[in-house]
Amino acid sequence: MIMNDRKELNEVQIIYNCRLPERTGLYDVTLRGEHIDQVRPRIIDDEALKSELEQDLLSNESKVDAAGRLLIPGLIEPHIHMEKAMLLDRMPKEAASLQEAIAMTVKLKEGFTKQDMIARSMDVAYRLISYGVTTARCHVEVDPVLGLSAIESLLEVKDRLSDRMDLNIVAFPQEGIYAAPGTAELMKEAVKLGADAVGGITYMDPDLDEHLSFVFRLAAEYDLPLDFHADFSLNPCDRGIMQIVRRTKEFGYEGRVAAGHVTSLGAMPREEAVLCAQQIAESGVHIIALPATDLYMNGRQDTDNVRRGLTPVRLLLEQGVNVLYGANNIRNAFTPFGTGNVMDIAWLLAHTAYMGSEKEAKLLVRMGTTLAAQALGISNYCITAGQAADLALFPVTSERELLIERPKPLAVWKNGKRLRPIKRAEDNFYS
Repeated sequence: MIMNDRKELNEVQIIYNCRLPERTGLYDVTLRGEHIDQVRPRIIDDEALKSELEQDLLSNESKVDAAGRLLIPGLIEPHIHMEKAMLLDRMPKEAASLQEAIAMTVKLKEGFTKQDMIARSMDVAYRLISYGVTTARCHVEVDPVLGLSAIESLLEVKDRLSDRMDLNIVAFPQEGIYAAPGTAELMKEAVKLGADAVGGITYMDPDLDEHLSFVFRLAAEYDLPLDFHADFSLNPCDRGIMQIVRRTKEFGYEGRVAAGHVTSLGAMPREEAVLCAQQIAESGVHIIALPATDLYMNGRQDTDNVRRGLTPVRLLLEQGVNVLYGANNIRNAFTPFGTGNVMDIAWLLAHTAYMGSEKEAKLLVRMGTTLAAQALGISNYCITAGQAADLALFPVTSERELLIERPKPLAVWKNGKRLRPIKRAEDNFYS
């Protein structure tokens, strides 16, 4: 049976001799119950402080010597599909285009059961947790094929994971809303069941304005954030993101809207892309690069000078847009790769977006923690007193080394509870 090491409400834990992101020197981080209680520099030449710290260590059973390793906020996976992951052994062939991947998955969905979706989703969740992920946003499909079965399955997964990982569920109309009659009512029911966000997609319904009207009104009615799949192409004329920006301002939803892919922006002339990026920044829309899928699916029709197929990350950052990265898919028709390691995606983006400096390594770690938290509506997500103790300790001494090595963490804490590693499927997971 999978168990957590239960902690008393006010039990104190100390992680000492650790390094922290964006800081120099060593620190001692004290946890009390579910929160961070203190963060103190380890000043070894101050005898009074040293004595106080050592006394703390002697009087508490729960202590971890980080030995100079890097402690970061728990990693966040801001965009993933769990119920359609781990499908490689069911695919009749490899998908040669986005349209073919969508069509193949529609057919496969006909054989999905709740038990099956729960099992594959839990598999993905354990993989994420084993790499230090403590929060994930999952896009869950709502359509006439699955009805509400995927939402119901992921709500059960969310409940099972509640003491190990926060699962944020997006009701996602992959097949469109009006292109798949009956989806509008299913979306409403999904929200009533407990979805945490309303999803949308710019390239499945014939009338994007009608689609956006529906999802924005639904989100506003229930005061939920929005998360889109947008402009997944290399056609510079695909500018659904600008309609999303306009609606965001109309509904007063600045800072509460995210959009994944947005790869057509990378195909625009730079001057036009800059103007779009400036408006995206003004609206507070978060952009999520999904390099594993975007690089694999885009540019397949190019015969010469094949395009990279990414949203223009550096340009967006320069214009003040909050840019994140996510896995999107793991081992299915859209992305036949994936381990659940968030740092693998950061590493891939670093290569393909030319982000190789030490400063950019630190930014990439922020993108996977504090900046991703902003997109999910989590404020002040950092290692400071009063914050929730969602933490991961890695066997490295810097953000750059974390990006290069991409190791599993030495320890993971969720709401102050240290998760215990277990052996599962020939791999180390945390429970």
